[in-house]
Amino acid sequence: MVGVRPSLPSQTWGYVRIITGTLLGGALGFYVMHRLELSHKEKMKQRLLKYEMEMKRRQDELKDDSSSL
Repeated sequence: MVGVRPSLPSQTWGYVRIITGTLLGGALGFYVMHRLELSHKEKMKQRLLKYEMEMKRRQDELKDDSSSL
């Protein structure tokens, strides 16, 4: 093949490092986002539960007030 030089070991090692870094960086980014989504989902569940309990408490108070009249 005309014009194609065999790659140098240092150049090959550079490509390996770039590809490995890209793959590991992507995996780490995916893992971090996954953990953030799970923690956010759990936090929202807790907030929803707290909100539902507050609404139930208010409805019960409203019923008690209207029945005492």
